[in-house]
Amino acid sequence: MKTQGVTAYLSLGSNLGNRAFFLQKALFELDRRAGRVEQVSPVYRSRAWGFEGGDFLNACAAVSTSLPPEALLEVLLELEREAGRERVPGAGYRSRTLDLDLLYYGDLQLRTETLVVPHPRLQERRFVLKPLADIAPQVYHPALGRDHRNLLQECRDDTPLEKTPLRLFANRQEFFSDLGFVAVEGNIGAGKTTLARMMAEDLNAKLILERFADNPFLPKFYEDPARFAFPLELSFLADRYQQFIEDTRQLDLFKSFVVSDYDIYKSLIFARITLGEEEFKLYRKLFGFMYQEVRKPRLYVYLYQRTERLLDQIARRGRDYERGIPADYLEQIQKGYFDFMRNSPELNSLVIDVGDLDFVTRPGDYASVLDQMVAHTLQRNG
Repeated sequence: MKTQGVTAYLSLGSNLGNRAFFLQKALFELDRRAGRVEQVSPVYRSRAWGFEGGDFLNACAAVSTSLPPEALLEVLLELEREAGRERVPGAGYRSRTLDLDLLYYGDLQLRTETLVVPHPRLQERRFVLKPLADIAPQVYHPALGRDHRNLLQECRDDTPLEKTPLRLFANRQEFFSDLGFVAVEGNIGAGKTTLARMMAEDLNAKLILERFADNPFLPKFYEDPARFAFPLELSFLADRYQQFIEDTRQLDLFKSFVVSDYDIYKSLIFARITLGEEEFKLYRKLFGFMYQEVRKPRLYVYLYQRTERLLDQIARRGRDYERGIPADYLEQIQKGYFDFMRNSPELNSLVIDVGDLDFVTRPGDYASVLDQMVAHTLQRNG
């Protein structure tokens, strides 16, 4: 049997937990394990079909795959298990975190003990036919000889179906590209630059890194904070403003989105800690003029680390001017960030505890961090 480049159509559903995330995660993994996700339908909301339960979110997808049908089915079952679902033979319909069904495998008609394609009941279910008709209106059912528009018109299922504003993506790069701008923030030594670099390389993003190493006032500030705090904060603000204006507004046709290892608001957070009252009042006025002009991130990620680990990581990276940073200074910075996020409800902010994670050497930890960003965004938008 020739299986190279076969188009398979799948149905996806969920009515437990963060439903949109379970669907989106499944699409990411299908694109990675099964082939290329070519099309994704809009997302529909429907009542539970055949049992009492919470409303479902449903979608369909087209996947170009070289896997044989039985192997593709095994990938679907594996993804269901990873989402916490166990199929129990004879248990009937029940709520589930993830439901994946193979609807078509090209024009193949197959019946075995474990797999029937086309799916034997797809023509009876409006929540399958409508998203399927959205992405494949003129594809014909190989056994019934009708396309999906006709099957939808003939379907006797009158279960209400509501189109949602949610949008699902074929892969992570498309998802983050839709966000446009992601800022990765954190305390000194939290790993924000490392994570931003990894995301830029992995997801084809334009990378903006803070140019702190070129600041001539930084080593002097750590030696004599009272004397050099004001020129340090002003120079940081001017440099950050210039960088954001230039780099976030200048389009790069070869990159999918922008990721930075800081947000310009950090200028106000640090200045509040380092400056005296009168200096800070003047600084805040200057900051206000600049802040309204810069681009704001669509997703603001804060990497949380315990103070003890921050000190350890600062020591290990060995920058001379960072030696002797006191723990209470780091704790003041941490408090400043949390105050900012708490007082900025319009900000799409996410705190990720990376204390037990090593996203550099453990790929699963890196994937977990990205998943938290995806889950947070979908839950907020849903």
